[in-house]
Amino acid sequence: METTRHFVATCYVVVDGAVALHEHDRLGLTLPPGGHVDRDELPHETAIRETHEETGIEPTLVTDHDTGVTSPTVEPLPRPRHLLLEDINVCDGAVGHQHIDHVYYGVAETRDIDPAGDDEEPPAVWDWYDADDLRRADLDGDVAQLGLEAIELAERS
Repeated sequence: METTRHFVATCYVVVDGAVALHEHDRLGLTLPPGGHVDRDELPHETAIRETHEETGIEPTLVTDHDTGVTSPTVEPLPRPRHLLLEDINVCDGAVGHQHIDHVYYGVAETRDIDPAGDDEEPPAVWDWYDADDLRRADLDGDVAQLGLEAIELAERS
């Protein structure tokens, strides 16, 4: 079986020491906002767009690095905090589909969820998880770990 791979971007958005997560019906997981990178987008633009569409929140990405690269034909891009290969479709032990996920951390001013996209889930599916919630909740280990890391980075910024 041939494995298909799609580029996606995710944003753990932090407001007042908590991250926004929702139940993803199709995947059966609790996840932050994110989605597929469009043909005309860069991954960091996808993270911001998807967060806005799904939550109505416009995050400011948190970065703590400088590439130092300059040139008239080169533009440094915000570096994702993590680049992950995620199995999405596994059948009889064979992986049919994967996501190459550019994981970003962002901050915002409000916890008010008001989706801006046309076909997004209602605000009621979203919850804010602080560090204690992330440690106690029944979440995939990577979701909890990345949420905790996002909160810690936001507090340092």
